[in-house]
Amino acid sequence: MDIIYQFDKTVWGTFNLEKLYGKSTRGKRLKSADRVPGKLIFVTAGEANEGISAHIGNHVKIFPKNTTSIDMFGSAKYRNYEYGADDHVAVVHTENLPKYASIFVTSAIHKAAHTGKFSYAKNFYAKDADELNISLPIKDGIPDYTFMATFIRAVQKLVIKNVVRYTDKKISAYKQVSTQ
Repeated sequence: MDIIYQFDKTVWGTFNLEKLYGKSTRGKRLKSADRVPGKLIFVTAGEANEGISAHIGNHVKIFPKNTTSIDMFGSAKYRNYEYGADDHVAVVHTENLPKYASIFVTSAIHKAAHTGKFSYAKNFYAKDADELNISLPIKDGIPDYTFMATFIRAVQKLVIKNVVRYTDKKISAYKQVSTQ
């Protein structure tokens, strides 16, 4: 967990998304009425259900797992599964990164894109993703994906540890009440 304490000492750099991961792509319009039930997750704009609006059987472009989607409001989400997306979703191609580094990058994208600048009146598009600059930890002037992955795994362990503590306390309290 020493990496958590190293965070404040981390050196950061600013990077353009297109230069790091290539051109972002976007899905195609698929109206609700035209969606055929199926198994492919279909992502649209919105926070409800992580932006998943349906499971479809339509033939659409399938985006790879381990990528980042950004909806029309600038909200970025990590996708650990293959999916289709509508035209209000830009996809940043982080699929070649280690999983936990990709999760870190998604957080950096969300921080840079979800600023309130985008709305129904001014949508976030793939071209906006290509112009987006994000801050990432660096080592020797390049993104330090090893640090990012290690940091996310450490945070995950802390969360699990806290959930276990909380559950243990609830069980202990339940036992005290039930034995009285």
